[in-house]
Amino acid sequence: MPPRASRPTVRERAPRTLRLRALPFVVCLLAGAGCADRGNGTAAAPDTGSVAASSSAATSASASGAAIGVPRTAKPGEWTMPGGDYANSRFSDLEDITPANAKGLQVAWAFSTGVLRGHEGQPLVIDNTMYLVTPYPNVGYALDLKEAGQPLKWRFRPENAQAAAGRACCDVVNRGAAYFEGLMIYNLLDGHTVAVNALTGQQVWKTRMGDVSLGETITMAPIIVKGKVMVGSSGGEMGVRGWMGALDAKTGKVLWRAYNVGPDADMLIDSSFHPFYAHDKGANLGVSSWPGESWKQGGGVAWGWVSYDPALNLVYYGTSNPGPWNEKMRAGDNKWTCAILARDADTGKLRWVLQVTPHDMWDYDAVNENILVDLTVKGVARKALVHFDRNGFAYTVDRATGEVLLAEPFVHVNWAKGIDLTTGRPIVNPAKTTEGERQVKNICPSLEGGKNQQPAAFSPVTGLFYVPTVNLCMDFKARPVSYIPGTPYIGADAPEAQGPGGFGGEFIAWDASTGTKAWGIKEPFPIWSGVLVTKGGVAFYGTLDGWFKAVDAKTGTPLWKFKVGSGVVGNPISYRGPDGKQYVAVYAGIGGDMGLLIAGDVAANLPYDVRERGTTLPGLAKWTSWGGELFVFAIP
Repeated sequence: MPPRASRPTVRERAPRTLRLRALPFVVCLLAGAGCADRGNGTAAAPDTGSVAASSSAATSASASGAAIGVPRTAKPGEWTMPGGDYANSRFSDLEDITPANAKGLQVAWAFSTGVLRGHEGQPLVIDNTMYLVTPYPNVGYALDLKEAGQPLKWRFRPENAQAAAGRACCDVVNRGAAYFEGLMIYNLLDGHTVAVNALTGQQVWKTRMGDVSLGETITMAPIIVKGKVMVGSSGGEMGVRGWMGALDAKTGKVLWRAYNVGPDADMLIDSSFHPFYAHDKGANLGVSSWPGESWKQGGGVAWGWVSYDPALNLVYYGTSNPGPWNEKMRAGDNKWTCAILARDADTGKLRWVLQVTPHDMWDYDAVNENILVDLTVKGVARKALVHFDRNGFAYTVDRATGEVLLAEPFVHVNWAKGIDLTTGRPIVNPAKTTEGERQVKNICPSLEGGKNQQPAAFSPVTGLFYVPTVNLCMDFKARPVSYIPGTPYIGADAPEAQGPGGFGGEFIAWDASTGTKAWGIKEPFPIWSGVLVTKGGVAFYGTLDGWFKAVDAKTGTPLWKFKVGSGVVGNPISYRGPDGKQYVAVYAGIGGDMGLLIAGDVAANLPYDVRERGTTLPGLAKWTSWGGELFVFAIP
């Protein structure tokens, strides 16, 4: 075990109220500047974090027979989809970089995106070309990897309404592009989806999917399924009604749109809908589980990640919190918010649904990725879906039926006592409910979740999942709120503070066959980057204080780290360059919900601020500033 951190530790401080009013959502989207100095690539130093391994080593998981659940079709060495494949595994078949040589990683090249703010998402690499998308204004780039210096093939600056930057919740992020038959396709913050000729950078089509005047924006990364572009909405905090849609990838024509709450006809529910649990069966539950017509402002947007199983022809995604946060205003289960949905890719018809947090009163969106794997659970081979939910529980689900096979906490949880496998519903702790607009202290996890949208990865080599987690708890007090189109529809105050144990986040390895943690690396701040794991046996992740790290995927032993200058909230990828080398790429640019709204004064030029900044992550501004750069690493 490496020694404890040598730099000053982050001290716990008493939380102060984070007031969620309408104005902060506009203020939080003002541009800022600043970039911390870079360090040199080094073998992992003592402050990499502490590793705690359980008695169940990764070697036992490698014998489990777990495998990526969807056959991979991309050329070896390319990264053609946001999650690497339809299963969202974020696994690379490349194996040149290993635990034995990872200490030799160095910066191969870098590229400034020209935009600050939260750089979530990941690049794509197809045919020796790298494609990037920035946060708002969502500039697209194509870089030629075959030429020294990686010159631009083209730069695309879309028309993108400035109003979107003032309407969007939680920063102006973009989670990446998709690729289809010579088209780079991605979403714009103002509610449009756009296709760009991948050779020339010329716009091919543009389709309006959301109404920004209502607070409806789009931040998610689309995927392409059988020539259809799967697109979901953002804006649950604005009282919009969520949907998932499919567009023709060649023309941009809308082929279907399915709402996530409301009448069965709107949700594309018919006799082919077969939820696993009895309490989810019945007509028009997306209306009857809401009082009056409150479902019309019910949230349930789909701003996270989409997976696809070609054998079942199902697309999977999660939905966000119900609106408003004040649960008193929306009695009932509030179906189908905070749920995992499975839809027919051709028609959009809903096949099954699992509501992981019925009547959510803690802002536990279920938009986190669903990783499709084949594994053995309780002695039975299963086609599974693994989901690390914001509510703190890791779900292993039968992806054909929606049955919960396992559900165990992967972080500290006290809002529920467990998950009832006979119903799939949480066993709620009455002491942590927010009923009656009373103040409730120390709810764990906080509204940021045990994990937020930052995606986990799965290795079929080790049979383990690699999960970036958050260790925050919150006090919560609901308050009255009225719906005004295009403004925050929240109704709560929710100050946050570090959870138990003296750390802000933990990078863990998880066995979804047994619902147990194999090992973990504690970090001083929440981990808000995604994860990459490789066939070479190395897992990569980044930190809010600006470190990009490599660890041994079997043991969790730290191998290497590099200071990239700004906090990492993006998702690393790996590709093979035209020179035959394996490269690893990641964005640096702090932002997103964690990096902008509550991280403190990480921006140098905010003209004013009405929020009490820095109460959740005191000290983070000492280590990082806003930025916007792509870093690419290799072994010389």
